[in-house]
Amino acid sequence: MGKKWIPIESNPAVLNDYAKKLGFDIGKYAFCDILGLDEELLAMVPSPVVAVILLFPVTDKYQALKGAEDEDLKAAGYKGGPASLYFMKQTISNACGTIGVLHAIGNNLDKAELEDSSFFQRFFADTKEMSPADRGAYLLNPPPDAPDLDEAHHAAAQEGATAPPPLEEAVNLHFAALVERDGRLWELDGCKSFPIDHGPTSPATLLHDAAGVARAFMASTESLSFTLLALAAPDQEYLVQHEIDAA
Repeated sequence: MGKKWIPIESNPAVLNDYAKKLGFDIGKYAFCDILGLDEELLAMVPSPVVAVILLFPVTDKYQALKGAEDEDLKAAGYKGGPASLYFMKQTISNACGTIGVLHAIGNNLDKAELEDSSFFQRFFADTKEMSPADRGAYLLNPPPDAPDLDEAHHAAAQEGATAPPPLEEAVNLHFAALVERDGRLWELDGCKSFPIDHGPTSPATLLHDAAGVARAFMASTESLSFTLLALAAPDQEYLVQHEIDAA
């Protein structure tokens, strides 16, 4: 990957502001913290949840497991998920936060409200029939008349509770999204060859089934450095309590 961005912080305030600037209606759905994986903390997440974004460490063990997984799927002739599943490849270093947001929203366009002439509206319209690789190439080199994402991403990377790392610094954290499609739980990671099927789920059980995947990630990578966010439908009380500007 030749092009490189400063990574975005795994922070719902940052992602909500970013998504809103790109044309997403934050009043209907918003990114929310998942504070833990036990039942009491999961119950605090607004409902319904339509996507989960997972931030996790890229350890040597994870890289080995990822490579083996890709080879096994290729050997089995795996072609990916259903045609209705929106999946794209990552072509820009440190763009995994943006890819996670695109996967979360792109698989919920039937629920999302997008602003006319916004980046999201143009991007999803233009890439609807593209392959995952072509979607990644579009993000890397958008048409001259398309809205530019570089400036918006750079601005989002300057926000958050911690100072952004220097552009040249290696980052060993990575985002992936978990969504429901056709009754299955799909892991969407732009650095993997395919969407990964994690078994049956439903709109009602997506959060709990995604929590199970997160627990398995923690066990497989032998690390507890994980952050989870949900794309969920907050009520007005939640918007006010968490200072989410839906206007």
